[in-house]
Amino acid sequence: MTVSDGWLVAALLPLAALVPVLWRIAHGDPRDRLVAQNLGSLLGALVMLLAARGFGRSSYLDLALVLAVLGPAGTLVYARFLGGMPSSTLLRRTAVVAVPATVLPLCVATGPGRETVKLLVIGALLMAGNLVTSAGAARQDAGTGTGTSPEAASRPGLEEGKGP
Repeated sequence: MTVSDGWLVAALLPLAALVPVLWRIAHGDPRDRLVAQNLGSLLGALVMLLAARGFGRSSYLDLALVLAVLGPAGTLVYARFLGGMPSSTLLRRTAVVAVPATVLPLCVATGPGRETVKLLVIGALLMAGNLVTSAGAARQDAGTGTGTSPEAASRPGLEEGKGP
C-alpha cells in the first residue's frame, strides 16, 4: 500500500458518511434537507481534498474551493425561502472536528508552498461557512418578512410590545 492509497482510503470515510446524508436529503422535511445539504457539501469538499492528494491532482482542490464557497451560500439562499436557518449541532461538530482533522495532515504532507496556503484557505472557508450556517437563526414571520410575533403580523397597527 502506497502513501497515495492511504489518502484514498481516508477519503472513503467522508464518502461513506455521505450515504445517510443523501438519504436525509431525499426523505427529510425541508428543514432537515437544508441541514443535510450543507453537511453534504462539507463532506464532499473533504472528499475532494483527500482525493486531490491521493490521485496527485491539484485541480481537485479547486473543486473543494468551489464547494467551500457555494455550499454555505446555497444553504443561506434556501434558508431565506424557508424563513430561517435551523440550528444543527451535528453540522457544527463535524465542521470543528473533521475540517482540521483533514486539512492539517494534508498541509503537513504537502509542505510549505502555494498549495498549503490554498488548503488553509479552503479549511478556513469550510469552517467559517458551516459554523455560520449551523448556528441557526430566529424564524421570521413568513407573511411580513419581519421579526414580529405572529399575532402582531395578523393585526395591522399592532406593534411588538404594545397593546391593542
